[in-house]
Amino acid sequence: MESDSGSQESPVSAPLSKSEEEKAADAGSRGNCAVEQAAASSCCEGLENAYLKPARETPRKKLCGYLHKCSGKAPIRSWKSRWFFYEESKCHLLYYRTAQDVNPLGSIDVSSASFDIKAGVDEGVFEIRTPSKEFILKAVSKQAMMYWLQQLQIKRWEFCNNQPWCLVEDAVDEGQFSYCEAALEFLPPVKTPTDVVGIKAASLPAPQSPVSFQNISLKHPWIEIQNTVHNLCGSRQNRGDCGGAFNFEETQENFEIIAEEEHVEAEAEETVSTETQENTRTKTKPSFIRKTKKGNCGFSRFAEGTGQDKVASLTHQILVLTEEVKSQKELVKLLHKTLEAAQQEKRESCRYLATTKEKDRLELVRHKVRQIAELNKRVEVLETERKDLEHRLALKEEHIEELQAHVQLLMDKNQAKQQVVLKLTEQLTKEMSDSAEEADIIAAETLFKQQEEIEHLKDDLEAYKTQNQFLNSEIHQVTKIWSTVAQREKSLLMKCARLQAHNCQIESKYLMMLRKLQGLPDLASDHVEMVKGLIQEALQWSVKEEATVPVQQSPINQYDDYGFMTFPDYEAEDWKLLAKIQALEIKSSHLLNHDALEKSLSERWNNLGELIPSSELKSLLRCGVPVEHRQRVWRWIVSHQVQHIRSPGHYKNLLKQCEVAEHPASRQIELDLPRTLTNNKHFTSPTSQLVPKLRRVLLAFSRQNPTIGYCQGLNRLAAIALLVLEEEENAFWCLVHIVENLMPPEYYSNTLIGSQVDQRVFKDFLSEKLPRLTAHLEQHRIDLALVTFNWFLVVFVDSLISDILFRVWDAFLYEGTKVIFRYALAIFKYNEDAILRIQDSLEIYQYLRFFTKTIGDSRKLMNIAFSDMNPFPMKLLQNRRGAHRLKLEAELRELERIKAQYVREQADHATGHLDGTASEDEEEG
Repeated sequence: MESDSGSQESPVSAPLSKSEEEKAADAGSRGNCAVEQAAASSCCEGLENAYLKPARETPRKKLCGYLHKCSGKAPIRSWKSRWFFYEESKCHLLYYRTAQDVNPLGSIDVSSASFDIKAGVDEGVFEIRTPSKEFILKAVSKQAMMYWLQQLQIKRWEFCNNQPWCLVEDAVDEGQFSYCEAALEFLPPVKTPTDVVGIKAASLPAPQSPVSFQNISLKHPWIEIQNTVHNLCGSRQNRGDCGGAFNFEETQENFEIIAEEEHVEAEAEETVSTETQENTRTKTKPSFIRKTKKGNCGFSRFAEGTGQDKVASLTHQILVLTEEVKSQKELVKLLHKTLEAAQQEKRESCRYLATTKEKDRLELVRHKVRQIAELNKRVEVLETERKDLEHRLALKEEHIEELQAHVQLLMDKNQAKQQVVLKLTEQLTKEMSDSAEEADIIAAETLFKQQEEIEHLKDDLEAYKTQNQFLNSEIHQVTKIWSTVAQREKSLLMKCARLQAHNCQIESKYLMMLRKLQGLPDLASDHVEMVKGLIQEALQWSVKEEATVPVQQSPINQYDDYGFMTFPDYEAEDWKLLAKIQALEIKSSHLLNHDALEKSLSERWNNLGELIPSSELKSLLRCGVPVEHRQRVWRWIVSHQVQHIRSPGHYKNLLKQCEVAEHPASRQIELDLPRTLTNNKHFTSPTSQLVPKLRRVLLAFSRQNPTIGYCQGLNRLAAIALLVLEEEENAFWCLVHIVENLMPPEYYSNTLIGSQVDQRVFKDFLSEKLPRLTAHLEQHRIDLALVTFNWFLVVFVDSLISDILFRVWDAFLYEGTKVIFRYALAIFKYNEDAILRIQDSLEIYQYLRFFTKTIGDSRKLMNIAFSDMNPFPMKLLQNRRGAHRLKLEAELRELERIKAQYVREQADHATGHLDGTASEDEEEG
């Protein structure tokens, strides 16, 4: 099937036979004449440029020639002769009915095409597959077919690597663009068949079909009529020229010169092919173009003879074309009606565009919007085509493997047959005594048949080898082009992600500014309404973006891998704005860090191997454990730390004890279960399987550690362990490891003395690491323990976003409570500037309520915790804990003494009061 194409220049040289007066007269009546005039003028400029170039500069050889094109659908198919011409500017292979035609019948996009040859078909048949269509072509010989395929591969490679998008950053190195060294390893260079390819082939008559009209394209009658009229006009003017500067003898001489030059070049190609593999495209001499410039006439002029032969040829051509014109009368009338309808539509469009009403302009805008939607659909189609190309590449690889297996099978078969021949020969020699002459004849006939079959198998083997060589070359080049495009696409996606992250940061800053404006006390009433309106509009941005943007580069799910809500949903109006700010910060961090940083971290974990305590493992745990490795790492840490107290069946025994007798803490546990991790879908659902597991873990721990029993906060620690470890026994031992190994004594006792000590120690560290912030908080009399006490008690659960929370726990389970101090200091360092800008105590308390939720950059927070907070020795932490514990215990003892003294005084006072009352009663009595 032949596709339509716009009018373009003739593949050889467009006829220049019309005079300027005729062109001016025809320009007003026919639009095609204007196109033809432009083509002629451009051709003249090209000829002049070619004429003015020095003789030593050789132009590139044109890839053109006659091929047979398969037209129609099965089972009705026919081969039609077409003149093919490669256009380098667009990487299109144009095809015409003859070399003298001006307008092409169609084109093949070589830049996105793949090539294929199949063994077992007619000689010279090959296929060109584009995303939208398949073209089956046939060359006159196997050599011509291989030359066309190799040249088309080279043209496609050059075009793909000379495009403007080759300059995209992070593109492939230029060394990968060299085609010859890699491709020629599979397929050696093919000698140029100058008799069927190139300018010389244009002078030969087009191959004729047995049926007169078989070679005419019935799908493109208008183009056929244009080419026919153009050739008739050119022939008429040629006959009218007298004493012209161009004659047939000179043209024939030019073709002889061109043929000699191409023959010499072909011999040179064959001789030095190993030295010129990097430049396989030869160049032709410009003598033909310089001499054609003198004549100002078309290529059809010298395709005819002189004298009677010339007149007979023209007469025959006129008769044939007259029959063609008659057969297309109805089609011409239909085209005239179509042209009139198009002109009428054009006049209506001009009248429509001349109006200046706003409604009409709005219609134009809507038209542009529809065009944008169509372009988006086209992008989706291209993506589908890319996937289809990958699938086809996989199929080709499977096909090659099948062919290789088939070749091996044929070789085995050939070897087996040779062995059969040897056995038959030995058998014949043994039976020669019986009938020598008859045996000789039979043996000769058998041997002849075997040799004939061997020759056929060798021919088949050679055909499969050629096919395998070309397919290897094609797959190699297509794979390289695909990898280059994939890297460019990845680079563009990364750039788009960075732009999206920057946009999210700008939106976040804008919303923070609105929130600050909303909290100003002296803001005018009209300004307050304006700020509220802007906030309401900002909260609706996400809805509008989802409606207008069809494709998101980096979509973020509503819940993360462990069931936590990615973006919190606050009911209060003030907290909705906070949720929006937090969502933008998380999305910005996700876009910037998710791909580049997480990939290298995952590779380090994959290469770690067996888990053993080491500095490398400590460094990796501080960076965070990928989701796919976290369960295995946590299970190893817990089992390594509790192996001295863990025994088989111990957890089940504790559960049996809970079933026998109810623990006093069971009531408090039941009250705290619905309040556990309210932003996690696994604990908010009443049908979740983790809620019963959490109940059993907490009851078992209350039996394991009777001194503590149950303390509010243990439910959240056990819930985090269940989310990662999944098995409730492993979560139980994780809770034991945290309470009994990592935390100091009496951290979860009734007095919480261990937690109170850590608050005082943290205050000391904060004054040393962040003195400005400490002075600012003391100036406004801020008690940080109201904020940080819960951080230490539950290890930041419900304070940090889930991604950062699990990174903190990764290091905490391995290193201990020192990690809590590091991250607590890092959180204040992360937001130090924002806190210092607040000058009101109430506003500071309000900010400290939610400021941990606005932290989205886990990498930055980790670097502050483990780099900026250094040095942080564990020995110093233990010494300060001991000192503050002594002070706190002394204070508690003093408090108990005061309390006891007060109780005694109250008791004495009550006794004295009773005695006084009794004396009064006695006096009255």
